[in-house]
Amino acid sequence: MKTRQIELETVVSVLFEENAFIVHLSQNDEAVIIDPGFGAEKIATALERPGLRPVAMLLTHAHGDHIGGVGVLRDRWPDCPVVIGLREAPNLLDPEANLSAMFGFELQGPPADITVDHGQTYTAAGIDFEVREIPGHTVGHVVYIVKSCEPYWVFVGDVIFSGSVGRTDFPGGSFQTLAEGIHKELFTLPDDTRLFPGHGPATTVGQEKRTNPYVGLKK
Repeated sequence: MKTRQIELETVVSVLFEENAFIVHLSQNDEAVIIDPGFGAEKIATALERPGLRPVAMLLTHAHGDHIGGVGVLRDRWPDCPVVIGLREAPNLLDPEANLSAMFGFELQGPPADITVDHGQTYTAAGIDFEVREIPGHTVGHVVYIVKSCEPYWVFVGDVIFSGSVGRTDFPGGSFQTLAEGIHKELFTLPDDTRLFPGHGPATTVGQEKRTNPYVGLKK
């Protein structure tokens, strides 16, 4: 996918069918990886095939299916920083909190190199990512908004999906908190804003406002 010289590739891991995203400007070899799950080799191939070099790994949250490839990719590109929300960062080092222990493997790091907080903008590969914290699926889940696209793009992790929302029965979860965050931080964006979730197809703000059975705005 391309828009205003920003290119996007989605890499879906076999395990958990989690979406990792590679974002970069056309004619630029620097790229950003968002939520590298267990498809690390597929992600590396998607980068190396067109000659891209990752300059940041942005994590929406620290659940194992979204961070499973971080260590492998960091070994390959040791100067590529790991970026995550301030309140979510401790979970990278806690197999219970990041749920990896639940599935029979334990992920402990690598730790965050950079933490971001609500309202900040993080810039990498020439692209500005506006950070908004939307807890409820996890305690410190953030989303990343790219406003240089038209319409806007938002990488929403497991906050919201096409026709659904993230689970709230894990540690740090709260449906009320999640719903309030979606209404305040996402549904106030233009209706044509594109939402790229951690699982399943992309959707739009307008579509979810109209039809999402969990958080849609009833007329």
